[in-house]
Amino acid sequence: MDWLFVAGGLVVLTIGAELLIRGSTALARKFGVSDLLIGLTLVGFGTSTPELVSSVQAGLMGSPGVAVGNVVGSNIANILLILGLSVAIAPFAVDIKSFGRDGAVVLIATLAAIGVSMTGEFSRPAGFAFLAAILAYILYAFLTERRHPESPKAVEHAAAGAEAPKGPKSPALDIAFAVAGLLLLILGAKHLVTGAISIAGALGVSETIIGLTIVAIGTSLPELVTSVMAALRGKSALALGNVVGSNIYNIFGILGLTAVIRPVDAPAEIVAFDNWVMLGATLLMIHFVTTRSRLDRLEGAVMTLCYAGYVAWLVFNA
Repeated sequence: MDWLFVAGGLVVLTIGAELLIRGSTALARKFGVSDLLIGLTLVGFGTSTPELVSSVQAGLMGSPGVAVGNVVGSNIANILLILGLSVAIAPFAVDIKSFGRDGAVVLIATLAAIGVSMTGEFSRPAGFAFLAAILAYILYAFLTERRHPESPKAVEHAAAGAEAPKGPKSPALDIAFAVAGLLLLILGAKHLVTGAISIAGALGVSETIIGLTIVAIGTSLPELVTSVMAALRGKSALALGNVVGSNIYNIFGILGLTAVIRPVDAPAEIVAFDNWVMLGATLLMIHFVTTRSRLDRLEGAVMTLCYAGYVAWLVFNA
């Protein structure tokens, strides 16, 4: 039954995220909001809503291992699994100038998360600081793109946002889509977190391990589907922007909002090990991108194998 809760929760989360993105982007277009801003905000944050509602729900239920593990595990999976698979499917060249800003921001966000976690708690003041950082990032990214419209999209998930499927034609239906999506997200997150906590108890493993694996991979499904589909369509470069943007949102947006709503402890095992895996994955991505300005199948295979090794380590040391 617990596995059904998790599976059902993941399905509902995925459907909810899709409805929320469709409804909100269509509504924003009707009010004249640019595709760029839609991509930077509604779509960028929309694909991270499963992580958001799951982490907030876990925080409210007093399960910091799931709340923090979900974000850290998702960021690791985004780089090593999702980007790795996308590159393995279709290698692509990278515009270093385009990657520079967002690559630096994702590294800063990763270091900030590690620094705060070493204090033992994601406190409310830290949460407000993270939220201020994500707002500053969105504003800076938007102003940069507006100032240099001829340059390639530095925030490639914004470009993905411009290609997001349009929602229904009626504003009332747009609102209904968005509200229904939000409600499904909340419902799906509740079932997912409840099932994950029960599974952890039944298997005799920590909630943190479940958060780092089952919950993290499950809530990353929107990014996985978006990136793999982009690769199959010959647009693998979008996967890089999708991953980088999602990781920035996960740390500054999700951990920030979770901490503001209810401060959460930083699990000792994440502070001691998984944080450094997240940092290593981030540095590996930056190294691969900046050394040759291209991501090939070899790099994709290395990242995917690294993720398999990481999950194997978690399982054998559970």
